[in-house]
Amino acid sequence: MENIEQSCIFCSIIAGDVPGEVVYHDDQVVAIKDANPQAPVHVLLIPREHNLESLNDASKLDVSLLGHLLYTAAKVANQMDIAESGYRVVINNAEAAGQSVPHLHVHVLGGRHLAWPPG
Repeated sequence: MENIEQSCIFCSIIAGDVPGEVVYHDDQVVAIKDANPQAPVHVLLIPREHNLESLNDASKLDVSLLGHLLYTAAKVANQMDIAESGYRVVINNAEAAGQSVPHLHVHVLGGRHLAWPPG
């Protein structure tokens, strides 16, 4: 996986080699503002380890990380003052769903009315 990590933009941001506006971090996750925001608040939650390219790669061993990502989404929504007004948590899985970086990540979007259905 070393070559993937070297070419992964998210791994480069986590390593500090590429700038990213970090809004939260802990031992498992780094949260950055999206460089191409689709809402007034658009934060990406990125696992520090490049173990999963997509949700399809998750196994029972990843349940703790997946739960931590959702817990962190709520924590970041509160930090960004969108928890009360509402926010959306999205995982794009594969290219047809809009996943452009092969490193599992979660989008937290809010700060405006989010229409349904999406896209």
